[in-house]
Amino acid sequence: MKIVRINNITINEKTPFVLIAGPCVIETEKIAFQTAEEIKKITEQLGIPYIYKSSYTKANRQSIDSYTGPGLESGLKTLERVKKEFDVSILTDIHSPLEAAPAAEVADVLQIPAFLCRQTDIVVAAAKTGKPINIKKGQFMAPEDMGAIAAKAEHFGNDQILLTERGTTFGYHNLVVDFRSLVIMKNLDYPVVFDATHSLQLPGAVKGKSGGQPQFIFPIARAAVAVGIQALFLETHPCVEEALCDASNMLPMERLKELLIQLKPIDQGLKTGIKQ
Repeated sequence: MKIVRINNITINEKTPFVLIAGPCVIETEKIAFQTAEEIKKITEQLGIPYIYKSSYTKANRQSIDSYTGPGLESGLKTLERVKKEFDVSILTDIHSPLEAAPAAEVADVLQIPAFLCRQTDIVVAAAKTGKPINIKKGQFMAPEDMGAIAAKAEHFGNDQILLTERGTTFGYHNLVVDFRSLVIMKNLDYPVVFDATHSLQLPGAVKGKSGGQPQFIFPIARAAVAVGIQALFLETHPCVEEALCDASNMLPMERLKELLIQLKPIDQGLKTGIKQ
């Protein structure tokens, strides 16, 4: 498996899982700071490497009434302040080739959204920045087909690639997780991330907005870690009921430590058995 390095974090088959977490989208600087501070505190206590995630824009909203974020310029300024204040690595998603270069000035990892994973120009623009890339598997993609997507980035000299599972469309307004996909993508030789919150979305199921089933976050996260992932992706918020985006499937921040305490021994037990 390729080794991906993000500042002082090393990601490969043998290292402890990395947590990628934060609010779905930037709402206020206060919430961004509160979330980063609390998650860093928890992960330092548990010895879990941590990357802060939040979006400056959510471009794939179904309804015109949905909150889309503060935008590129303002959002990146907030992420830059979070990075400096809490000394954390930053992951954020881009939605067009033109966003890659400015986002790379702040972010340590550029994320390709699931709906855009086949867009060659976005993947190429991200690759050319030289920053590590997290490519989310589209809800319409077979896991083995992600090898061709990653190859686009490698063609331009960037092999610092993570592949993320976030559920597969199953009829209308529903997603399912085929845990075989974690193994299949791992066999493509890239570190695999499991998105435990977006995998539980019910797209467009609530009056044109997405619903969710957050009651299943704990069991599917445990299952993914037991299969053998390299990173866990979670969206979390200090007050889920008031979140402006993905409130229906985010993890309440007060339950994050409880979840990580369950996951760490599973991860350790599995990786202790991996031949060094």
